[in-house]
Amino acid sequence: MKSKKMNLKDLSEALGLSQTTVSRALNGYPEVRESTRQKVLEAAEAYDYAPNTRAKTLATGHSMAIGHVLPLSKKHEMVNPIFADFIAGAGEIYSDNGYDLLLSVVDDQDEESSYRKLVSRGAVDGLIVHGPKVRDRRIALLQGLGVPFVVHGRSSDVIEDYSWVDVNNKRAFQRATEFLLDLGHRRIALLNGLADMDFATRRGAGYKAALAARGIQADQSLMFHDEMTENYGYEVCNRSLAMDKPPSAFVVSSIIPAIGVRRALAEAGLQMGRDVSVVIHDDALSYFGNVGEVPEFTAVRSSVREAGRRVAQGLISMIQTPGTVLHQEMMEAALTVGQSTGQAPALREVLERDD
Repeated sequence: MKSKKMNLKDLSEALGLSQTTVSRALNGYPEVRESTRQKVLEAAEAYDYAPNTRAKTLATGHSMAIGHVLPLSKKHEMVNPIFADFIAGAGEIYSDNGYDLLLSVVDDQDEESSYRKLVSRGAVDGLIVHGPKVRDRRIALLQGLGVPFVVHGRSSDVIEDYSWVDVNNKRAFQRATEFLLDLGHRRIALLNGLADMDFATRRGAGYKAALAARGIQADQSLMFHDEMTENYGYEVCNRSLAMDKPPSAFVVSSIIPAIGVRRALAEAGLQMGRDVSVVIHDDALSYFGNVGEVPEFTAVRSSVREAGRRVAQGLISMIQTPGTVLHQEMMEAALTVGQSTGQAPALREVLERDD
């Protein structure tokens, strides 16, 4: 027969303390003496006591939940492998700190009302904002609602100061393009994300800055924007190879479309790394690992799972210590040289003739 689970009243009676004192000790209230807190925590562990979430909410005024609102957009699908790895990282921090994840998937037109409902009902203690766009209106909305939030990424042209964790997208793509330029490539195609996504704007700026520094005019016919799917990479690569002057290299915003680029090159009888070079942005995804002693793809690498951890930790710190400074953190992407890059064919031919 299953034994009755101990509740707060039972634990209080076993310790000879009031329920209020036990509750405050378990929830870290500073007015509880350290010796009493330690006694309560040891007893809770010994009796395998787990607090009732609803009761804890009433006692502390906290929901112990973090909200994620995802628009079910026809233009941009947020539920993807990158989001899954981000949530895996954030979930580790939630679990360590006793928070639950509340995920709301809504129609585009219902996104703003969903934020308002979550806050007005007290359903969440804080929110994480995904996929910021240039001049993202959600930042001002959440500031007006007075709820702690952290943006995964940043939003250009927003006047308000806010908390964020982002990778240095401009620098990453400037470095990726510089690497290809150093190998002699001059016609370099950019396969970017959707044009209104802020990360895509910054990545495009880095690509253009690298070209400009070498006196090369950015060619709009070599710059592409779309949802970062495998088929996007495949189709764009095929179109690019059919140009009168095809690119000798590609900079690709994710390993997922890069797999499509690899497929198109193979079908065209071209060897990636010798005939055409490819540099990717690598989010270090669990199911699309670019690993090995010499990885398949040369990449600017920044773990989205680690970003999830940092966003979650920053938000929880803001919740637990109201009035703290904004959490703003820039992650850098490391360049890792793999098998997908080599000297530009024209330069290689010159060097081979000289030999």
